[in-house]
Amino acid sequence: MSRYVRELRDRALAVRLALAGRVHQYPEIQVLRRFLSAFAVDCVFDVGANRGQYATMLRKDAGFRGTILSFEPNPQVFAELERRAASDGKWHAFNMALSDFDGTASFNIMAADQFSSLKKPSGEQDAIFADRNKVTHTVDMQCRRLENLLPELKAAHDFARPFLKMDTQGHDLSVCEGAGAVLSEMAGVQTELGVRPIYEGGTGYRVMIDWLADHAFVPSAFFANNKGHFPLLVEMDGIFVNQAYLPQDR
Repeated sequence: MSRYVRELRDRALAVRLALAGRVHQYPEIQVLRRFLSAFAVDCVFDVGANRGQYATMLRKDAGFRGTILSFEPNPQVFAELERRAASDGKWHAFNMALSDFDGTASFNIMAADQFSSLKKPSGEQDAIFADRNKVTHTVDMQCRRLENLLPELKAAHDFARPFLKMDTQGHDLSVCEGAGAVLSEMAGVQTELGVRPIYEGGTGYRVMIDWLADHAFVPSAFFANNKGHFPLLVEMDGIFVNQAYLPQDR
């Protein structure tokens, strides 16, 4: 695609998102459009899918037509995710968590379900989160290591170039560690990067960036993952590209 066509398409996207009150999503969608196309990604692992907002954005805004595998542990929202996925033959939903072990664990359901996590809220979190990010009850949830699950999924869905997106509320590093050697098969990784504490034992952004660098993933883009919390940034998202997918003569 020529630079001029891409710029016109990006401007049209910006206008459409602004009219819908979603202009804060523009940087993410713009990067995903280009990344998923440039690296011929044919499957997105949507880990921490909630009600399917990310997958819906991939289809409607980012133009992704490949397979989407959505993982959501919270049974209260999984039913809605499953209904949304049912109308799309290449979108599949799984009521489980990805982690660094195979087994069961207590999953914390928060007052605002998008904060639900295997981790507990931090006592140092900003006051604006206190009412929403508090445990209302827990459920036992199946956890799987991606390293053990990936061969099953490849056999069932026939993909070759996956992309790993994580929104697991402080648990992203555990997902990556559970991927083991198969992490190297990912063309890219999208992860939440915590700047201020929200969860006990949550991975800070510096640690996460360094860990990915040690495993041959380098930054492609950074952007706030919400409308922001002025004046202090709480979280951002990062997209990292597998160095093996980059031209060797750059």
